[in-house]
Amino acid sequence: MPLHRPGTSLLHRTGVATKFLLVFLFALAVSLQRENVWVVLGAWALVLLGHLAAGVGAAGLLRRLWGLRWILIILTVPQLIFLDPQTTALNVSRVVAVIMVAGLFTLTTRTTDIMTAFDRALRPLGRCGVDTSRISLALSLTIRSVPVILAFSSQIQEALRARGRRMTPKALVMPLLVMSLRHAEETAEALAARGVR
Repeated sequence: MPLHRPGTSLLHRTGVATKFLLVFLFALAVSLQRENVWVVLGAWALVLLGHLAAGVGAAGLLRRLWGLRWILIILTVPQLIFLDPQTTALNVSRVVAVIMVAGLFTLTTRTTDIMTAFDRALRPLGRCGVDTSRISLALSLTIRSVPVILAFSSQIQEALRARGRRMTPKALVMPLLVMSLRHAEETAEALAARGVR
């Protein structure tokens, strides 16, 4: 069971800059020590602890991993052609761990908080005539779009199973592309309605 109600955990209350720095340091450590098995195991221990601390729980972690299964396949198959299984496992584990931590960042951070943090960080550029609010909006929308697209992927896979159709890359990619473009168009229309070009 989740340890906290959504939005009330320590991770939800932690500042955006702190969480972003932690994600960056996590990705950096995993990248620099890519052949160290203990570092990878430690990274996954932190992934599990992070999901427990956020109130997602082990079941939520497994559901999110299941949603990444096609990414796992895409990452694994080409590497197995050129690399040995152990190296492939380490590479895929590192990448997926970083994806999970980045997803945890978006899961526990409001879009408005991300925009405010980016706007504050980019403020020095404003003196040069750069529209920092537009850049922060673009960055925050990009970050928030990742879990949305993953959710689209899960919906498509469930629909295919309900129809008894076989899961193939073509059956997944085309609907995912259409849904992603539709989401982008709806987001653009919503921004335009609020006076954002």
